[in-house]
Amino acid sequence: MADTTVHDHDHATGAPGATAAREGTGAHEGTAAHEGPGAREGTTDHAGVGDRDGDGPIRTLPFPVGLSVGGVGMQVGPMGAGRTWHAGAPLDRVHRIDFHVVLLFTDGPVRHMVDFTEYEATAGDVLWIRPGQVHRFSKSSEYRGTALTMQPGFLPRATVEATGLYRYDLAPLLHPDEAQSAGLCAALAQLQREYEDDTTLPPGLHTSVLRHSLTAFLLRLAHLAAASAEAARRQAGTTFTLFRDAVERDFATNHSVSAYADALGYSRRTLVRAVRAATGETPKGFIDKRVVLEAKRLLAHTDLPIGRVGAAVGFPDPANFSKFFHQHTDMTPAAFRAELR
Repeated sequence: MADTTVHDHDHATGAPGATAAREGTGAHEGTAAHEGPGAREGTTDHAGVGDRDGDGPIRTLPFPVGLSVGGVGMQVGPMGAGRTWHAGAPLDRVHRIDFHVVLLFTDGPVRHMVDFTEYEATAGDVLWIRPGQVHRFSKSSEYRGTALTMQPGFLPRATVEATGLYRYDLAPLLHPDEAQSAGLCAALAQLQREYEDDTTLPPGLHTSVLRHSLTAFLLRLAHLAAASAEAARRQAGTTFTLFRDAVERDFATNHSVSAYADALGYSRRTLVRAVRAATGETPKGFIDKRVVLEAKRLLAHTDLPIGRVGAAVGFPDPANFSKFFHQHTDMTPAAFRAELR
């Protein structure tokens, strides 16, 4: 697989190198045929949506069909191979695209923003950016690897559905294992060979071969994306279960999210993702709810002084306990107890 470095000043030349196009043709016909949620929002400039790196709305860049070999609706090649998406549109500025971009990295780390979330990719990782998503190339990192871009409509509907081209619910950054990476690299290398060979086959047959080769690569990529999402869901479930059990055991003495994360061997970010996926709330919110529940139980079912109740749930200072309880219930501990009696 070709390996080319993209330096800071090269980002405007287009680190992504290949794209898949509209049905049966390489001509860019707009984006009305996009399948799936979020695709249409990548078809026009969005007035009022600010470019966070500068003034004016975020620009939407169309697929550069004129730069494709034979005018087909896809491109594949080394990152930074002198391609561009739109004249005068630096790729290190926030922008939308109305086509797919798949970046397979051979070196790293590289930081890349997708939908205002920063992702860090390294050698072997794959970043899949879908039509309509906002993204930005890093100004400080070097991009090495192979880039595939494809225009919506280049593949038939059945293939679009089978490959999950518009699964916006899936994470853009993928971490294939050694076997998965070997399969992806081999399929992408074959696709690149077919793409660059536009002389041995008639144009129509060349396009058909490209569609088949592209489908083979995307099926592998879609399987990886779905498997990664399922593994993440299982991991999140396991992480949350461990966190829930730890909170149940220690909430009276430990109210710190970082302390729970350290004790469980997770990063704070991993814990936040897992708890949010399982409950829709933050780890801190989950801990506080458990503390409030226990405080309510003690206030309702015991005659402990309010200061002792506070101490029992981790607040040795009665004033701090009263403030915490009021923040979460809009009542003082005394008023809550009085209301029940």
